Amino acid sequence: MERYESRTDADGRAVVRVPYRGPALLAHSMYNKSTAFTREERAAFGLDGLLPDAVSTMEQQARRVYANIVRKTDALERYIGLAALHDRNEILFFRVLADHIEEFMPIVYTPTVGRACQEYSRIFRRAHGLWITPEHRGRVREVLGDAPFDDVRLIVVTDNESILGLGDLGAGGMAIPVGKLALYTAAAGIHPSQTLPISLDVGTDNLSLLEDDLYLGWRHPRLRGEAYDALVDEFVEGVRSLFPRALLQWEDFRKGNAVALMERYRERLPSFNDDIQGTAAMAVAGVLAAGRASGTDPRDQRVVILGAGAAGTGIARLLQSALRSADVEGEALFRALALVDVQGLIIEEPTVEHFRRGLGWPPELARQVGLVPGERQDLAEIVRALRPTVLIGVSGAAGAFREEVVRAMAEAVERPAIFPLSNPTSQAEATPSDLLRWTDGRALVASGSPFDPVPIGGRTVRIGQGNNAFIFPGVGLGALVAEARMVTDGMFAAAAAALAEQVSVAELAAGSLFPPVPELRRVTTLVAEAVVRSAAAEGVGRAYAHDEVPRAVEAMRWEPEYPLLEPADVA
Repeated sequence: MERYESRTDADGRAVVRVPYRGPALLAHSMYNKSTAFTREERAAFGLDGLLPDAVSTMEQQARRVYANIVRKTDALERYIGLAALHDRNEILFFRVLADHIEEFMPIVYTPTVGRACQEYSRIFRRAHGLWITPEHRGRVREVLGDAPFDDVRLIVVTDNESILGLGDLGAGGMAIPVGKLALYTAAAGIHPSQTLPISLDVGTDNLSLLEDDLYLGWRHPRLRGEAYDALVDEFVEGVRSLFPRALLQWEDFRKGNAVALMERYRERLPSFNDDIQGTAAMAVAGVLAAGRASGTDPRDQRVVILGAGAAGTGIARLLQSALRSADVEGEALFRALALVDVQGLIIEEPTVEHFRRGLGWPPELARQVGLVPGERQDLAEIVRALRPTVLIGVSGAAGAFREEVVRAMAEAVERPAIFPLSNPTSQAEATPSDLLRWTDGRALVASGSPFDPVPIGGRTVRIGQGNNAFIFPGVGLGALVAEARMVTDGMFAAAAAALAEQVSVAELAAGSLFPPVPELRRVTTLVAEAVVRSAAAEGVGRAYAHDEVPRAVEAMRWEPEYPLLEPADVA
């Protein structure tokens, strides 16, 4: 592993010591400036003659790159263009991404990253991060030691089994950690040398991949059971040993594994599952913002969640915790929150899956509202019985919020809040235009993927994107600033409240329940500050004086600007 050596000179500019020269320097994405190398740097690093004569500014380079990328009309081709930039010049990549975050976030992240995962073995250009396979058992720590840099602070890891709503995509799932970490850097300012994407490539049960001669992953059926658990445990111990200051994010694990791993390791190293906890905080923020827009007290909301997997149960648990904090208990708590799967309302019974326990309705209460336990229930039937004020979709079932369901909800509620959050766009439970049309423009809509504004009734409704990118970068940054020993549910609740507060009155009036994406960096900073304060209040992180928190958060943020370079052998 290499150490990224940086200092600040007398003029306040970053100076980085570099152990490469000539073609090797131009090939190193973390240090390469391409045509922006100064004449002094070209002489010092043996670059004379290897570049065109002109010395470009970063602004000039960014304009050139942007024009070349937007010339491509296909989203996947834009993804490939941005990935190529990432491969050759990381600082310029993050400058372009940060400057055009609204335009390029749907490219490096959902929905386009889903296509990139599906096509990964066919569009592969250059490896980022580490792959750990069952062949590495007994030497996982050694493999982790092959990471490019030694001061790793942030790891995103996936086992590729539940990629977005697309399922088991094998080695292609690596595009998710790469994309998530790109947003950590663009939004939260985590230095790219301190990030590490990892794929636990434990095989795949996707036969089309196993039969594809271009497939790049470990070509075996998916590892399960004790052997899987042992490999993950060895991985976690390796991270703790080599990267003791690192925060780990579990990403796109199947629901059973996702919950089990989150609970097993959350006190052994600072870690969280974005699909469970990040999605939950984002959804809770949407519910809080919807309450502001409709004038509904959070204690009076009645929430139905379609999708009882990792995301749905995560949302339910955080909402349940928030309601209990507002002194909602007993039968009122059950009536305020209902978790639904394809069979109907989740009932609390001995056979309920462990990760759903404590979230089901008592059988007798379900009978009181006309929902008979053991009988399959249609979503429209459930909506008529429970009269929800909020309907959240994390089911991956495209079109599940059909017209009958939405009209039934709108008959009972003046401003129904409806969140089709499933990704990618093809998996969304409904489109915002349909939801607004079926409710005569009264619905408060948030979507998981970006959608264009919807003209209706003489006005234009802006659709806020309920994107985890408003949560996880701030949580990660806040946890690192706080030097948190663990990432708690309280920290996610604080993140949700902070996010909801950043939706302006004007945005609520325009129909949006989330800030606009161009505000991502500003919102991330405020979310991080809330997380730092929450960690201190819970006794799991460093305590700062109140006015020190913003300075501490800002001090950790990196801006994508070229540093001065000096040869590593210079004292």
